[in-house]
Amino acid sequence: MGIKDTAAEWRVIASETPFTGNKTSVRTDEVVMPDGTVVKRDYQVHPGSVAVLALDDEGRVLVLSQYRHPVRQRLWEIPAGLLDVPGENPLHAAQRELYEEAHVKAEDWRVLTDVYTTPGGCDEAVRIFLARDISDVEGERFEVEHEELDMELGRVPLAELVRGVLAGELHNNCLVVGALSLAAALAGDGLDALRPADAEWPARPFEA
Repeated sequence: MGIKDTAAEWRVIASETPFTGNKTSVRTDEVVMPDGTVVKRDYQVHPGSVAVLALDDEGRVLVLSQYRHPVRQRLWEIPAGLLDVPGENPLHAAQRELYEEAHVKAEDWRVLTDVYTTPGGCDEAVRIFLARDISDVEGERFEVEHEELDMELGRVPLAELVRGVLAGELHNNCLVVGALSLAAALAGDGLDALRPADAEWPARPFEA
């Protein structure tokens, strides 16, 4: 018997936002538990994100190394970024991030997987795309700033990424989920069986 996540919403009797940042905020809800007790739940409110596992003709994945201050590490990642506005088409956002971070475009797009990054404390939803038939974009590169100024790009065979994940050497959640999902798809029904790039995304509804 197959299993799947289902929508549910427990009653909230009060809500406040004690902190509002540049892109995210913190919300405190008073939630009624099944036994009738009321508890407070604090969580980060997030606009949602997209990530791109770009696969070249040699079976290598486009990755980048970037400093992440909260964990005090340089992490190898795949291109990713925030949805800029509510209801933004996630495919358009993914294409933008692939161009801005890697100066690359792709002709074939599929949905690889959808995840909640930390559902116990944040409502961030991420759609990870698979991009194939990739090529460099002509013209000047997008002007980067801050951590992106120190970014390093590379192309790594999928098998090496999977090895690094299982060895505890790679930790970025989008890279981990993306690499393992791609490996599972290749071992299963194949990449053409993946969902289309415009597949419905209930976590972040959008207009085509």
